[in-house]
Amino acid sequence: MKVRTLLLVLFILFIAGFVALNFEQILQPTALNFGFTQVQAPMGLVLLGMLALVLVVFLGALVYYQTLHLMEVRRITREAADQRVLADKAEASRFTELRQYLQNESQAVVARERELSDRLSVKMDQMQAALTQVVEQTGNGLSASVGELEDRLERQLPPPGDRI
Repeated sequence: MKVRTLLLVLFILFIAGFVALNFEQILQPTALNFGFTQVQAPMGLVLLGMLALVLVVFLGALVYYQTLHLMEVRRITREAADQRVLADKAEASRFTELRQYLQNESQAVVARERELSDRLSVKMDQMQAALTQVVEQTGNGLSASVGELEDRLERQLPPPGDRI
C-alpha cells in the first residue's frame, strides 16, 4: 500500500473515531444562520454532511481525472503501437531493398567474372594459336636449317661409295 493511501485511510479512521466519540454533541440542535434564513438543526451533522459532500466531489474529480489519464495513456499506447508497426514495415522494406541490392550486386559480380573468364579464355586461345604458330615456324626454320646443313655436308663430303 502506498504511503499516501495509508495516510488517507488513517485520517478517515481518525475522523470516524472522533465522530463516534462525540456523536451526542454532533446531534444537539443549534440555531444555524444561512444568511437568508435561520434554521434549528444539529451543527455537527450539517458539518459532517458538508464534509461528505466535499469528499464525494473530490472523489468524483479524482475518478474523472484518472479516467482522462487512462484514456490518454491508451491513446499514446495505440499511437506508439501504430508507429512501431510503421517502423517495422519500413525496416522490412529496407531489408528487402538491401537483399535486392545485394542480389543485383552478386549477379553483376558473376556477370563480370563470366566476362573476364570468357576474355581470358579467348586470350588463352589466341596465345595458344600464336605459340603453335611460333613453334611451327621455329620447327620449319629448324628443318630448313638442318636441310641446308645436310646439303652443305653432302656437297663437301663425297657419297659413301666414292670414298675409297
